[in-house]
Amino acid sequence: MHIDTLLHSVKQQFKLSNRDINLSVTSSWAQGRTLYGGVSAALVYQAMREAVADDNVLRSLNTNFIAPIESDCEFNINVEVLRQGKNVTQVIGRLIQNNQVAVMSQASFGVARQSSIQITSNLQHTMDYPQRSNVMPPPLKLAPSFLKHFNLIPTKGGLPFYGLKEGDVHGWMRFNQPPSDFTDAHLVALIDIWPPTVLQMLKVPAMASTMSWNLEFIHPHQKIAGEDWFAYQAQTRQAVDGYAHTEANIWDKHGELVAISRQVVAVFA
Repeated sequence: MHIDTLLHSVKQQFKLSNRDINLSVTSSWAQGRTLYGGVSAALVYQAMREAVADDNVLRSLNTNFIAPIESDCEFNINVEVLRQGKNVTQVIGRLIQNNQVAVMSQASFGVARQSSIQITSNLQHTMDYPQRSNVMPPPLKLAPSFLKHFNLIPTKGGLPFYGLKEGDVHGWMRFNQPPSDFTDAHLVALIDIWPPTVLQMLKVPAMASTMSWNLEFIHPHQKIAGEDWFAYQAQTRQAVDGYAHTEANIWDKHGELVAISRQVVAVFA
């Protein structure tokens, strides 16, 4: 089940049902006992995107992962526009399965406006862009099913349960089967593929679960091709009392910052 198929289904159902969508996702997108968080957030985002005018672009997306989502089992996505102002529209999306809210997101969309304030991001990375000769790391035996949809090249950390001394993750990421038209929904699905940064510090397997995820999108950004690689650099800001706070920057192939990601992760170790 390609990501484009899932997103297209959301678009079509929204047109027909007016903000009430029914869908199921195959186990190829599973992450343990739930669906991969990136794809569930992307589907909720796509539903919210359909409720907003095209000239409003995503500025921020806040997602709470509340309960597991069963694969191959129908769920519902509903959308509520909280306020549609002249410049900014606020929308809530809920993914509901078995009469329980499993994912809840709030998105802020905003139109581009003339402004006297112009500050360009100077955040950069120094990682070399992947070449065709790069050898992709072999899949881990215990890797979750959803990883088959993506390509990853870690350049620093990234692999869970290696007993590393630091909590930073650097690398490159893209879809294994390129989307036909890369959108912000694809970027939402892509950014979440890296394991929580602190898992690489453990020596034995343990569970970790993202509780909340905040994404800020930097617009405007250049046209993105489906086969493009994105640079990813994450750091652990703090980890104590079983909770880790992480922050990541994401750049496109041109070296332009396109997103900032922050997560609160519960770690059961």
